[in-house]
Amino acid sequence: MKIDVNKLVYRAMSLADIPEIIAIEQEAFTSPWTVEAFTNELMNNLFARYMVMEYEGEIIGYGGMWVIMDEAHVTNIAIRSDYRGRGLGNRLLLELQRTAIFFGSEKMTLEVRMSNEVAQRLYRKHGFEPSGIRPRYYSDNNEDALIMWAELDREQLKAGEQ
Repeated sequence: MKIDVNKLVYRAMSLADIPEIIAIEQEAFTSPWTVEAFTNELMNNLFARYMVMEYEGEIIGYGGMWVIMDEAHVTNIAIRSDYRGRGLGNRLLLELQRTAIFFGSEKMTLEVRMSNEVAQRLYRKHGFEPSGIRPRYYSDNNEDALIMWAELDREQLKAGEQ
């Protein structure tokens, strides 16, 4: 199925979205977040910023981050399995970066599984560079996490729209 990117809608995640988010979460991750985890995040209006990506009324992806001072920490990002491989993760991450800048962030960080080379390539494309390792970060298999950081550049993000 061809995606008309002009029909993509980004909006704030709501509590009513959680059942659809949980379905995507379970497709995407070996240790998916729970309903309670997402509820707690959405109730944390001080730092947490979560958004969904919709296509023709269907939630096809979501991303979340914490914005603290001038830094944004990506907590999760996922695309529904039927829509992967179409550049949508790229668009969603770009939207998260724009949102982070809107809220005053100058830098963005995240953790990614050492084995997740696809995600690492996406992050590098968006200016993320490795800066360390969190040993045994993932509880399902004790896999290490690669810590990555990116400087957020408003002008570069504008260029990414084209």
